[in-house]
Amino acid sequence: MAIKVHGSLFSTATMRVLACLNEKGLDYEFVPIDMKAESRAINQYITSTYTDKGTPLVFHDPKEMAVLFVGMQVESLQYNPPAGKLTLELAIKPMLGMTTDEAVVEEKEAELAKVLDVYESRLAQSKYVSGDSFTLADLHHLPTLNYLMGTRIKAVSIRASCECLVC
Repeated sequence: MAIKVHGSLFSTATMRVLACLNEKGLDYEFVPIDMKAESRAINQYITSTYTDKGTPLVFHDPKEMAVLFVGMQVESLQYNPPAGKLTLELAIKPMLGMTTDEAVVEEKEAELAKVLDVYESRLAQSKYVSGDSFTLADLHHLPTLNYLMGTRIKAVSIRASCECLVC
C-alpha cells in the first residue's frame, strides 16, 4: 500500500518529504492540498519506520546521531531561514508573477554566505554535513537548493550543494 503524502508541489516542506520517500525507495501517492507540514518530523518518522528500506539517512551509533541532530538543527535554524526567503523571492514570486524584493535578497544572500562559511569549515572534517554518510541533514537542504539552482544566485547555490552533497 502506498503512503499518502498531502502537500503542495511548490512547498519545500513537501519536496523534503518526497525526497526522503524516494531515498527510502518507498511507494507514495501524492495528494495535492494547501497546507504547511513539518516535513522534518515526517522524515524522521519515515526513516525510523522504514529502517530496512533504501538509504539509511540516520545512524545507529548514539554519538553519530548526536552529530546528525546538530546538523539537522543547523539546517533548520541557520540555513533554511535565509535559503527559504531566497527561494520565495527568487523562485516562487517570479513563478506567481509577483515582484522580487531586492532588499530582502541582498540581506538573505549575505546571511546564507555566513552559514556556508561554517559549512565549509565542517566539511573540511567530513564528507557530508553530519559525517561520512548522506543523511537527513543533507537531504533537508535539497528543496531550497533545487529552487536556488535556477536563480541568479546559482553561484551561492552551487557552493551549498557541493558542500552539503559533495560534488
